[in-house]
Amino acid sequence: MHIRQLMARAAETVAAAKDTLKSDVRAYRERDPAAVSDLEVVLLYSGFHAVAAHRLAHYLHVRGFRLAARGVSQAARFLTGIEIHPGAQVGRGLVIDHGAAVVIGETAEIGDDCTLYQGVTLGGTGKDTGKRHPTLGNRVLVGAGAKVLGPFRVGDDVKIAANAVVLEAIPDNCTAVGIPARVVRRGRQRVRCDLDQVHIPDPVAQELCKLELRIRELEAQAENAKDKKDKETAHADL
Repeated sequence: MHIRQLMARAAETVAAAKDTLKSDVRAYRERDPAAVSDLEVVLLYSGFHAVAAHRLAHYLHVRGFRLAARGVSQAARFLTGIEIHPGAQVGRGLVIDHGAAVVIGETAEIGDDCTLYQGVTLGGTGKDTGKRHPTLGNRVLVGAGAKVLGPFRVGDDVKIAANAVVLEAIPDNCTAVGIPARVVRRGRQRVRCDLDQVHIPDPVAQELCKLELRIRELEAQAENAKDKKDKETAHADL
């Protein structure tokens, strides 16, 4: 009876792993226009390889096989250039596109259907203990070179621009840009299928436009005041 129970649990674990890997392959097909077949993703995509290896490493990690888990993660790092600590929690459908130099820390948590580009770091600030790394909600897109540092939450359907440095929590349905990152757009539209990292609001340009408008208003007020003064002077001369 005991052996049957172990075999049943093993079968359930294998079935769950297959289902998760199918979700990961499907995510690449949906979000990467260059992916032409499931076989190509399975054989040739380093991001998929890194996530698949992490799922094995995390399985070992939570069962106490810490050294073996670390060995799997380091082998995957050597082969793919992507480092995911075995302790990190990764949801379904994670896409790491062109994943060179991606780093995901030990206490990081990633929700379902997220997308990370090359150079992304989900790290700590060096001063925290315990939970040190960020938590990403569902359907989060993190642009190339972006850094998310600290034990805070990035909400669902958030878009983080390329090279942004996020140091504090971001609410749901927002777009964050800059160093340090600032929320420049709030809305209900999801970013699941929106992979555009170019047409993102520029907070500096927005402030310059506001400043230009304010200068024009002040110039108009000064001109009106000058005209009024000239009229008063002319009237006094008469």
